[in-house]
Amino acid sequence: MPVRWRDAMNRALYGPGGFFVSGPGPAGHFRTSVHASPAFASAVFRLVSRLDRHLGFPTPFDVVDVGAGHGELLLALAGLAGSEASEAGDEAAGCAVVGSGEPAPAAARPAPARRPPVPLARRVRLTAVERAPRPDGLPAEIDWVDEIPDRITGLLVATEWLDNVPLDLAVPTDTGWRYLLVDPTTGGETPGAPLTPEDAAWVTHWWPTPPPNSSIKGFTSEPGPFSDANLLIDRIEGRVEIGRSRDEAWAGAVRRVDRGLALAVDYGHLRGSRPVGGTLTGYRGGRQVPPVPDGSCDVTAHVAMDSAGAAGAAAGGGAYTLVSQREALRALGADGGRPPLSLAASDPAGYVRALAAASAVTELTDPAGLGGHRWLLQPVGVTVDPLMAR
Repeated sequence: MPVRWRDAMNRALYGPGGFFVSGPGPAGHFRTSVHASPAFASAVFRLVSRLDRHLGFPTPFDVVDVGAGHGELLLALAGLAGSEASEAGDEAAGCAVVGSGEPAPAAARPAPARRPPVPLARRVRLTAVERAPRPDGLPAEIDWVDEIPDRITGLLVATEWLDNVPLDLAVPTDTGWRYLLVDPTTGGETPGAPLTPEDAAWVTHWWPTPPPNSSIKGFTSEPGPFSDANLLIDRIEGRVEIGRSRDEAWAGAVRRVDRGLALAVDYGHLRGSRPVGGTLTGYRGGRQVPPVPDGSCDVTAHVAMDSAGAAGAAAGGGAYTLVSQREALRALGADGGRPPLSLAASDPAGYVRALAAASAVTELTDPAGLGGHRWLLQPVGVTVDPLMAR
């Protein structure tokens, strides 16, 4: 029985036996930035460190990963925080003694400085938000919850989460915009009821298109199934993806942040250049497939990033900043530059490592792939510029 796309996606992705709550998880079907290279986690950790300093080293400092998969990003951040604490301890020990192993005399000590903060590794509170069961072997210091916690001070990060928040689709007919219905078992589509006033207002403002009675090829007012895939694509040229549910999800996330930054990393588009016909698609086993919402594949659509950012601002966040992933990673020290050839002569092994690291960053910044992501930065009680300064 055909249902609205939002309901079909919700069941296919998050219902019993759904794509994201059973099986190998996202890593078994497609690569995200987190899976592609440790350079992504390193860049996020630099953002965490800058934000921690900007907030005055709070205890605890929250890192909340929404749509956490199997906790890969949080595991990497925990390791980086531990390494930083170890290095800081080594440096402190080196400053405290002279060559003989005796404490340095008072005259040799530097002028008193502000007491260093407790290492981030001892203050950070890591929380994964995911509907799937907690993975086996995940360290106890990473909390696993199915709802975003309240009163976050620190960073809320959502990497490829909003594109999987279920949404409705609409199609123009000769009687106005109507919801697009889908058969969950076949993917066949038919027009349904007229849009609610709220969804109609969203489409009018955020996805402006020629009116339904213009030359766009749309549905007639008499609904009927389309079984031929090519005909289906031709006939739904005017379809739009109603991002209001994503706006509400993002606004709800931003409201949970007391002080800090909400960051969404996702494929997205802007009001002046929405993709004709939308972006709805499916993925299974590393391949793009038709978006049949039967639970066997990921069903995803790109995010109206400006609409989400505006919703976050209305929910109490500050003015949002949108940058490409390439710009964001470069600002956080991952530029993907080729190491100098001179290093090959002086340190061949180091050159190979640096070259591999640069190649990994190149994948993260390739506009045709993961570099097509946009970063939506929504501050709450802070400013973005110092956090993303190169």
